[in-house]
Amino acid sequence: MEKYVVKNITRPDEELIEEYKKLDVSTVYEAQGKIGLMDHNLKPILDNTMICGPAVTAVCPAGDNLMIHAAIEVCKPGDVLVITTIGEMEAGMIGELIVSALIKRGVQGVIIDSGIRDLAQIRELGFPVWTKAVLSRGTTKNRGGWVNAPTVCGGTSVAPGDLIMADDDGVVVVKKGDFQFALESSKKRLHKEEGTKEKIARGEISVDFYNLRPTLEKEQVVYYENESELKI
Repeated sequence: MEKYVVKNITRPDEELIEEYKKLDVSTVYEAQGKIGLMDHNLKPILDNTMICGPAVTAVCPAGDNLMIHAAIEVCKPGDVLVITTIGEMEAGMIGELIVSALIKRGVQGVIIDSGIRDLAQIRELGFPVWTKAVLSRGTTKNRGGWVNAPTVCGGTSVAPGDLIMADDDGVVVVKKGDFQFALESSKKRLHKEEGTKEKIARGEISVDFYNLRPTLEKEQVVYYENESELKI
């Protein structure tokens, strides 16, 4: 299979990205039909951080970061670098030096379905990374792969130019063809949640405003006034 680097990709409009930055991962995931969420094992190294931008993908043989170095060249300000590996060997695929180079290119953050190292230094730089491992094991730089090829990260397909959102709750992918639909659905969901918050503020309870009592009855959930009535 041919290995390659695609230098230029189609990115979403800045205005669209700014609209998504007003949202959060959980809202977008739910609003687009509970799809696009990456595996829970991808954890942020920084708290209270959100990134949102177009995906640049780097697909590497496990334990070799040559294609990450190649990807740095094609990254543009505002991009999110999504790194995946072929094979299961975890290593510190990126560290302080690569992160410093990415910051210089204006990259917002990294999503990596492998390991990183230099954790303290990266945190000191304030650079957002979502990763599944922290490991000192080094890498080689002599095996080719792909930059800006379709890939799978955290169990979810990612194509170059897809929108990546990541925050404390995880990472979600919005496919290029779904940008407007997911945005409009997310705004509707937020509007609905505002109504729910108003009900809670009035003292209403969720079993009533979600009409859950019939479901409790169907599931034969029995109510007792106190513990003494329990037949255990």
